[in-house]
Amino acid sequence: MPEMRFEVEKMGASVRSSPATTVPAVVVGGGQAGLSTSYCLKEAGIEHLVFEKSRIGSSWRTQRWDTFCLVTPNWQCQLPGYPYAGPEPEGFMKNDDIIRYLEGYAASFQPPVLEDVQVLSVERDEVDRAFLVSTSVGLFRADSVVVATGGYHVPRIPELAKRLPPDVVQLHSADYRNPHSLPAGEVLVVGTGQSGCQIAEDLHLAGRTVHLCVGPAPRCARRYRGKDVVEWLHEMGHYDMPIDQHPSKEQARDKTNHYVTGRDGGRDIDLRKFALEGMRLYGPLAWITEGRIGFSEGLKRNLDAADEVYRSINRSIDAYIAERGIHAPVETPYGPPWEPHVETPSIDIRQTGIRAVVWSVGFDIDFSWIRLPVLDARGYPRHDRGITPVEGLYFVGLPWLHTWGSGRFCGVGRDARHVVDRIRRMADGRASAGAREAAGAAGSQRHLA
Repeated sequence: MPEMRFEVEKMGASVRSSPATTVPAVVVGGGQAGLSTSYCLKEAGIEHLVFEKSRIGSSWRTQRWDTFCLVTPNWQCQLPGYPYAGPEPEGFMKNDDIIRYLEGYAASFQPPVLEDVQVLSVERDEVDRAFLVSTSVGLFRADSVVVATGGYHVPRIPELAKRLPPDVVQLHSADYRNPHSLPAGEVLVVGTGQSGCQIAEDLHLAGRTVHLCVGPAPRCARRYRGKDVVEWLHEMGHYDMPIDQHPSKEQARDKTNHYVTGRDGGRDIDLRKFALEGMRLYGPLAWITEGRIGFSEGLKRNLDAADEVYRSINRSIDAYIAERGIHAPVETPYGPPWEPHVETPSIDIRQTGIRAVVWSVGFDIDFSWIRLPVLDARGYPRHDRGITPVEGLYFVGLPWLHTWGSGRFCGVGRDARHVVDRIRRMADGRASAGAREAAGAAGSQRHLA
């Protein structure tokens, strides 16, 4: 293989590439998963490069709204070698703080990141089995490739969007920034995952009239019986549960996250309370035609189901407290402050004054650039805790790669260490095989002599 020849200058990296630059390992993606993997590779003494198509932490920079903040407490930010050390461990990082946290992490160990480098494809040389990584700055050969691009690639907008009047502004939640960036008038938010609920709240608090299509997403309390619910669930081992032990098994990867917020110190999101304050709630979006938007029945069912998840989490905390004899304040069970006695089947876009629609219906994955037999029929990677059937190809940072925390600051480091340990053992195996081969060749030469 050609001699390895590259240079990296801090985080603004440059590369001098021969026709095919050789590097032991390549990491694709410069977010928390890619940086964690780089830290572990560097710790293991394995030379590597990290390719980032934009800047370190690019999705935090470009796909979050102005008031965005984490829904998990700061103490859960536990990237390898860089636990949160700020003054508010019980607080919730705002977006600018998240970016600074990632930048500080990168500055702490100087990863070999090549920014503004797009990976175009990953294939394999059938002769020597090296990976061929084609990028916007040239071709690279590697023994190992770690894909750390997360699982949220292509903003999803349904076909129904084409039926809205052309003067209604439409944008995905990834492109929403603040209420003032939308035209005057009322706003329809479609979807009630974490993003949809928090964006609806952002608009509502700004005095905008919000229409919200309520889906089946669950919710949870922010605090319960004297602690943040995340702290209780952490103590209970919830975040350490491997996916193969989860009641839903692989289906857990497709479940929507519970809606709650860390805004203003953290609080519940109760859509029923918003309804009392003037937010218009409907069932899931069903159709759009001739200036009308229709909804399927399901508003009450979805609100009730979200509340039942809320209560079930609280009941599990109650049981944990009782089993261990923990002294904790007792709280009154939640009671719904509002009920949708009649569900609205449809609304007229003009009469309601809706001038903008925010689509908060998730993302699609796109690993089409990986030209190796590791994707299932849906295009999702086949893996066991990030280790794929193709030896030397790995994934880190996917939601529920191994546990709930796999795609988050609290658990991605554990997965990165697991994958890097596999890479190290493979490298040691290759080195041992090479030494045995060299010793055998030397012995043959002595025999001939």
